[in-house]
Amino acid sequence: MTTILLIVCAALALMSVGLLKSYRHVSERELKRRAREGDELAKALYRAVAYGHSLGAVLWFLVIAANALFFVMIGRETALWFAVLLSAALLWFAFVWLPARDATRFSTWVAVQSAPVLAWLLSYLHPILDFIVKFVEKHRPISVHTGLYDRDDLISLLQDQKAQPDNRIEKVELEIALHALTFGDVLVGDVMIPRRAVKLVSADETVGPVLMSELHKSGFSRFPVYSGKKDNIVGTLYLRNLIGVKAGGHIEKFMHTDLAYIHEEQSLTDALQAILKTHRQQYIVVNSFEEYVGLITMEDVLEQIVGQPIIDEFDQYDDLRAVAARAAKVEHQQHIQDNKEEKTGDGPTEEPPEVVK
Repeated sequence: MTTILLIVCAALALMSVGLLKSYRHVSERELKRRAREGDELAKALYRAVAYGHSLGAVLWFLVIAANALFFVMIGRETALWFAVLLSAALLWFAFVWLPARDATRFSTWVAVQSAPVLAWLLSYLHPILDFIVKFVEKHRPISVHTGLYDRDDLISLLQDQKAQPDNRIEKVELEIALHALTFGDVLVGDVMIPRRAVKLVSADETVGPVLMSELHKSGFSRFPVYSGKKDNIVGTLYLRNLIGVKAGGHIEKFMHTDLAYIHEEQSLTDALQAILKTHRQQYIVVNSFEEYVGLITMEDVLEQIVGQPIIDEFDQYDDLRAVAARAAKVEHQQHIQDNKEEKTGDGPTEEPPEVVK
């Protein structure tokens, strides 16, 4: 009879841990989403999970009570040291081995069956437990930061999310979040257009078909203007200002004389703040000797956040036919993918349709 009681107590201890793991196996937000989609299992579990930390308090109480009962029963029949050793072994088995197998079918079945009872119990206990939790949080003398919210932890979390087979966040969005967390470590000098690659325009140069062709072929829409020596930057020429201009006249007539400067050793965070405050889209990059060493634009900064080239106003988005053709091509590819899924009977894949470049 004693052996049977010990086995029952051990089973209760294991079941309490399994019950805890079953409720913690899926997040509250995920259960809520599944419940809205009609998942009966999620609906049953969410009835209790909706009580948040109150459910956790009750489940931990059951774990402690069940394991304490097992310890007492063992202690009555054996030496104290053996009871401690056996109870520790049971806890190790429950918290280390059982989580490796996630939630078993039996513990999940128990969780579903116990959800109405727990929900009824929590409807009475939740006000008390919630008051206790808020009281402790308000009057605790020291708030200790665990370090779980450091930037490196967020980066690791996003990288793990990308590798999840059931990931429902667009990979493009995850890439943007990752770049947003790390682009502040990049210096202006690392991403600037170096001086040798910058297309300069002389203030004395005459506007004509040859110059317009050269500017268009350069791939840029803004050009530093120099006077005399190429180190003497005196303004900025915007390609859009030359649209419709007849041949004749000098560049200095169409350029903007306002300039902005930034140091090559400043971070991209500084560059972004400068762009937002001054609303300037281009900065002349200088070194510690006040020498012109390159150029950085708003697109260069945003590309480090987005992780891909930024299309400016002179790319295909100015062409109505090109935009329509791009959208039609994406829609056609999606239609082909849907037809394949219907023929094979497979569901939609986790990967988003390929973006046409």
